Amino acid sequence: MYDGYRAIASAYDRFNADVDYERWSDFIEACFGKFLPARPEIVLDLACGTGRMTFPLADRGYDMIGIDGSAEMLSEASDKNNDRTDRLFEEACEKLGLDPDGFDTDAAMEELAKHPAPLFLQQDMRDFELYGTVDATVCCLDSLNYLCGDGDLLACLRCIHLYLAPGGLLVFDVNSPYKFAHTYGNNAYILEDEDGDGRAVFCGWQNEYDPESRLCRFYLSLFAEGEDGTYTRSDEEQTERCFDEAELTAALDEAGFDLCGMYADFDFSPVTETTERWYVVARTRKRGDWYLCADVR
Repeated sequence: MYDGYRAIASAYDRFNADVDYERWSDFIEACFGKFLPARPEIVLDLACGTGRMTFPLADRGYDMIGIDGSAEMLSEASDKNNDRTDRLFEEACEKLGLDPDGFDTDAAMEELAKHPAPLFLQQDMRDFELYGTVDATVCCLDSLNYLCGDGDLLACLRCIHLYLAPGGLLVFDVNSPYKFAHTYGNNAYILEDEDGDGRAVFCGWQNEYDPESRLCRFYLSLFAEGEDGTYTRSDEEQTERCFDEAELTAALDEAGFDLCGMYADFDFSPVTETTERWYVVARTRKRGDWYLCADVR
């Protein structure tokens, strides 16, 4: 469905280790508190990738759904899901004084049921389907910038709006025009780390930004060290589109959202000309009988 992360899915988390997901989760919860009259229950993490944002929110008690187009990224998320279930089960057994390898673990299973595992689905973010509505949607780490085709952004926002309950909240971020022109541009970067076995992983990253089309191509080459010390190379190309503020606000309005705010950081500070990432919060204009927003009936 989406091949953009086929080569680097296994190394994605290591190369994004500097992202503070807990602080980001704090910001999302602050948005819920600031723009919703009550705490949401069901939250959609659109373009969830490996689940690095999905799981912190699930651990805070939200019923999470994760959608992504990459099977490879969702495979990483599935592994995390299994690890999380094992961890929660062991914690429940320790709390209740039970042997996790014993037969009498019903009480631990009941405790585990209080922390439902996220549901992960492989779907296109421009045209996905859910079984019902959600109370809030988050879309993090410039995922909307990957909507490069004409009309893709509006199609995605309309689909989000379709499955958001009346008054539901959308929290997302995009890379700013300043970042495309100055940080990406035609610059090249080398990322390096180690895998879980201490073997080296390198990623060569060449950018190619066209200010007229506002498309930025990322040429990525991953070199992973094997057990014998040799390296395996994997190449892939990704593309992001630069959106300006007017284009974002117009698409949100046409899709049925009211813009709540656009911010430069998790402290709700205003964007400036040199802000590299815009954090955007919008709310649906839907009318309806919904427990969160009685004021919009």
